Amino acid sequence: MTNRISNKRIEEIKKENLILETKVKHLINDLQLTKKENEISTKNYFEIYSSMERKVEERTRQVEELQRQYQRAQRLESIGTLAGGIAHNFNNLLMGIQGNASLMLEEIHSGHPHFEKLKTIQKLVRNGSRLTRQLLGYAREGRYEIKAVSLNHLVRETSDTFSTTRKEIRIHRELDDDLYAIEADQGQIEQVLLNLYVNAAEAMPQGGKLLLKTMNATHQDMKDKCYKPKPGNYVLLSLTDTGVGMDRRTMDRIFEPFFTSRGMGKGTGLGLASVYGTVKAHGGYIDVYSEKGNGATFEIYLPAIGMKPRKEKSEITDIMKGKEMVLLVDDEDVVADVGGEMLRKLSYEVLVARSGKEAIKTYESRWTKIDLVILDMIMPDMNGGEVYDRIKKINPHAKILLSSGYSRDGQAADIMERGCDGFIQKPFSLKVLSESIRKLLEKRNDRLS
Repeated sequence: MTNRISNKRIEEIKKENLILETKVKHLINDLQLTKKENEISTKNYFEIYSSMERKVEERTRQVEELQRQYQRAQRLESIGTLAGGIAHNFNNLLMGIQGNASLMLEEIHSGHPHFEKLKTIQKLVRNGSRLTRQLLGYAREGRYEIKAVSLNHLVRETSDTFSTTRKEIRIHRELDDDLYAIEADQGQIEQVLLNLYVNAAEAMPQGGKLLLKTMNATHQDMKDKCYKPKPGNYVLLSLTDTGVGMDRRTMDRIFEPFFTSRGMGKGTGLGLASVYGTVKAHGGYIDVYSEKGNGATFEIYLPAIGMKPRKEKSEITDIMKGKEMVLLVDDEDVVADVGGEMLRKLSYEVLVARSGKEAIKTYESRWTKIDLVILDMIMPDMNGGEVYDRIKKINPHAKILLSSGYSRDGQAADIMERGCDGFIQKPFSLKVLSESIRKLLEKRNDRLS
C-alpha cells in the first residue's frame, strides 16, 4: 500500500517537473526575445537621440547667428543715427564755405589772381560733400534724385573707369541683357559700385580677377536669409574677387563706419558702411560670403521697376535772377547770413528768419507780398514740418522750397508728401539756388497764366 502511494507521488512529481521544465524553456525563450527587442530598441533610441542632438545643435547655431546679426543691426542703426547728425552739421558748415566762394566768384573775372584759388575751394567743398553723402548713405538718409536707371549701364561705365586706374585687376562682366530697371539715385549707386571695386582691389594687392554679374530675381530667390524680403521683383548684382578673403570676425564688422582692416591711417572706414546704408535706403538687401584665403562675394538685391530709364535733360548753367520777395528761414547764423547774401546777389528782396517762431510771425505780417519761402527742416524751437503746416494754414497757396543738410528721405520725405513744392540739398551753389527758385516761381506763373 505504501509502495503504491510512493509510486503515485513520484509520477506526480515527474509531471510537475516536466511542467516546470516547459515553463522554464518558455521563460528562457521570452527572455531571449526580450533581450533582442531591447537591443533593437536601445539602438533605435540612440539613433533618435543622436539625430535630435544634431538638430538641436544646428538650431542653436542658427539662433546664435541670428542673435549676432540682430545685435549688429541694432549697433549699425545707432551708429547710423549719429553719422547722419554729423553729416547734417557738416553740410551746414560746407554751406557757409560754398556760399561765400560762389559770391566771390561772381565778383571777379577768370584772370583774377584769386579766381583759381576760389575754384579750388569749391572743389574741396564738393569733396567734403561727397564724404557727407557717404555718411548720409550709411545713415539711410542719402537718396537725393530718384529716377529710373539701368544698373547694367552704371556697371559698365564705372568698371571701365575703374579698370583704367587698376590695370593689374582683370574685370569680367556677365550682365543680363533683359535686366529690369531700378529706381535709384544714380550718383549714390555709382558710389556703391566704386566703393566695392576699391574694397576688392585692396583685397588683391598683387592683382587678380573681379567678376561682375547682374540678373533678375524675385523675393522667392532670397530664401534662407536672416531678413524677410518684401515680395516683388529684384535686380541682383554680384561682385566676386579672388582676394585674401575675410574671417567671420571681420565680416561681422565690415559695414560699421570707421572700421577698416587696412591698418591705422589707411582708408576712412566709410566705404562699405556707406554701401550698406545706401542699399538699405533704396529698399535693398546686401549679403557677403567669404573665407580666409578664398576671396569674397558681395550680393546686392535692389527693387526692380517696369519703367524704362528716362533720357537726361541738358543742365542749365546760366544764373537766373528775379525780383520777387523771398523769406529765408534757417536757425544757423552762417547759413542765414550767406543765404541772404546769395539771394540779394540774385536780385531778390530778402527777409530772414532765424527760428520757426520768427518765421511764422514774419509770414503772418507779410504773406501777401512773400512769393517764396526757403525753409530749413531741422530747427530747435519749431521744426520745418510744423512751420510748413502753419504757413499753409495762413496761405494754402504758399510756395515753399525745403532746405536741409539731410536728404529728401526721413522728415523731408514726409513734408514733400504733404505737398511741399521743392527740395534743395545743402551745400548748394549760387547756380543751383537760382535754378531751384526759378523752377518753382515759374511753375506758379504758368498756372496763373
